[in-house]
Formats: sequence, structure tokens, C-alpha cells
Amino acid sequence: MTGVSGGAASRAAAVEGGTTSVCRTARASGEANAAAAREEAELLQRLRAGDRDGFRQLVEQHGGNMLATARRVLRHEADAQDAVQSAFLSAYKALPAFDGRSRLGTWLHRIVVNAALMRRRTLKRHPEQELGELLPTFDHSGHFNGSPRRWSEMPDDALQRRELAAQVRQAIEALPEAYRVALLLRDIEELSNDEVAEQLGVTVNAAKIRVHRARQALRTLLAPRFAD
Repeated sequence: MTGVSGGAASRAAAVEGGTTSVCRTARASGEANAAAAREEAELLQRLRAGDRDGFRQLVEQHGGNMLATARRVLRHEADAQDAVQSAFLSAYKALPAFDGRSRLGTWLHRIVVNAALMRRRTLKRHPEQELGELLPTFDHSGHFNGSPRRWSEMPDDALQRRELAAQVRQAIEALPEAYRVALLLRDIEELSNDEVAEQLGVTVNAAKIRVHRARQALRTLLAPRFAD
């Protein structure tokens, strides 16, 4: 009985220790978030007061992420950089109206997405491409032609994951422009269907269809890499 009691006590101590560790981690995370919120509130005050150093800090903190977002929407570096500059200018003008209910990073993300899409609209438009044979086909009874291929598990190796991520990016780039942008906005930039529709100037249903077809085409492009 002593051994059983000792084992139970050990397990109880382990559980208690684990719980304490989790609580400490959560408390540290909460304190870090509170500190970040205070710093952001102070930065926002400086920005609204016209502090140039504050705006420089804003660019240093968020410029990299904004440029990465613009690059995903626009294919050329110069266009992406122009979009980021436009986004910062728009943000500066809109600061008095920013209510602070969202994080600065979230607010700036939406602004740079808008700027990138506006930049895209000013570029020379190419004839709309279709997805063609990248979409699945169905027989006269409505059944899928062919058997869907099972996908393998995600690789555990970090190098393989990086290679896979690069292949996914290449596949997205291979999509026709309209479908590529719709997929990026919905699945990468995490806009809602309503927001995607608004940004693309189409109905919500049309936006859903475009995203759905883009996902199907992307699956076709990636199937050789993922299939068992």
C-alpha cells in the first residue's frame, strides 16, 4: 500500500508541478501581451501627436510584414514597394480616425492589402485566363472522373517542410491571376468572403466560386507532391 500511495503522491506532485508551470507560462504570456498593448498605446499617442520618430518606429516594426503581404498580391518588387509606401501614407492620413480597438498590425495589414489591390488595378490588364484542365471533371451522372488520390502526411523534417512551402508558393504563383489573388485574400490574408468580394469588385457568391475553383486547381498542381 505504501508503494501505491507513494506512486499516487508522485503523480499528484507531477500534475501539480505541470499545472503550476502552465499557470506561470500563461501569466508570463499575459504580462507580455499587456506590456505590448501599453507600448502600442504609447506609440499611437506619439503618432497622433505628429512624432516623426514614432512614425519611423511604426515603419521599422511593421514595414517588413507589410512588404511581404504586398509581394504576395503583386508579382513585382517595385510594385510591392510602391504599395507599401501608399499604405503608410494612407495610414498616416487615417490615424485620427483609428479607434484603437484592433491592433496596429491588423489595421496596417488591411490597409496594405487595399493598397496592393489598388496598385494591381492600375497595372496593364491581361486577358482573363481560365483554369481549364486544372479543375476536376465529372461524368454524365455527376460522378468524379477518376479516383481522388490520397495525400501523404506532412513531413517532419524542417528542411522538407521548407521545400514543401516553396512548392506551395510556386503552385499558387502558377494559378491564373484572378484566382491567385482570390485565394491569397481568403486563405493567406484571411479576409472574409464578403471582404474578398468587396476587394475584387464581384458578388459574394462569385468570390466564393473563384476561391473554391482556385483551391481545386491548387490541389491538382500539388497532387504529385502530396500523393502517396
